[in-house]
Amino acid sequence: MLNMSKRNDLFQSALTGKRIPILTLDNKWHKIFTQKKPDKKLKRLEDELNELLKKQGKLTGEVKEIKKLKKKLMDGIVANASEASVENDEKAVRKAQESTRLIDECNEKLEEYEEELLELPREIDKVNKELMLLTMEICYDRLKENEQRIEEDARWVSEVREELKRRLVRKQEMEQANQELYSYLHDIFGAEVIELFDLKYEEDT
Repeated sequence: MLNMSKRNDLFQSALTGKRIPILTLDNKWHKIFTQKKPDKKLKRLEDELNELLKKQGKLTGEVKEIKKLKKKLMDGIVANASEASVENDEKAVRKAQESTRLIDECNEKLEEYEEELLELPREIDKVNKELMLLTMEICYDRLKENEQRIEEDARWVSEVREELKRRLVRKQEMEQANQELYSYLHDIFGAEVIELFDLKYEEDT
């Protein structure tokens, strides 16, 4: 069995260049880890990864909404432009100024969210790889533990099979011996031998 350090190096090397699916979105991954009590570190990484994915989804949704609002504000400015400039309508001017202020806020938020969205995939990938490494560790330990148990069970089955053969032979020999004894006593005492010796053999017909 490989020691922890060497094993970790091998697993790290195996992951190089591999495109790892998001584990917490993989049904097969969940199936493997619902059979036993979850490892605390595994659960922590799983929760961390899910939070990052949730954050990514939320930010993506908010970016869409802000872009929608920004477009609406810009369309409003364009529609209101003639009143604000040509007719010098104060209300239209204030509305255009407010829309411009809101667009600036939208741009600031978009810049902030889009920066986060650029960074999030790297964070998700980092945590996902950590989770994959731990998954490999746990799978390795389980495989080795299962192999050991399989070998133990195989030895037990082999021993039981040999013992079963011996007992079957002994059973047949004793049945044969009893049949011969019964036959001998039956020849002397007849049917009364069943009652005399409390036997369960039936008289031959």
